Amino acid sequence: MSSPRQRLDVWLHRARLAKTRAAASALVEQGAVRVFRGEWSRSVAKPSFEVNVGDCLLLAVGGRLLALEILALAARRGPPAEARGLYSKRDAEPSA
Repeated sequence: MSSPRQRLDVWLHRARLAKTRAAASALVEQGAVRVFRGEWSRSVAKPSFEVNVGDCLLLAVGGRLLALEILALAARRGPPAEARGLYSKRDAEPSA
């Protein structure tokens, strides 16, 4: 049985890293997101890319780099405190 997955643009929106799902899609399409999973990493260009719990993301947002580990998937876009529980910030770029 495979682990649950969620579209990257949906996760970014529900984690409150983008104000709208369209903004999340644009962020991905601009090449501002890199996904690290186990032994591999890659730049993602499609908002429909599916992420799992345990994946790490490197985002270029507002002129800075943000490294995150996905801790949970969300069923809805909740309040900021709930959204912060979906990820943990990392100090450095995830190791591949």
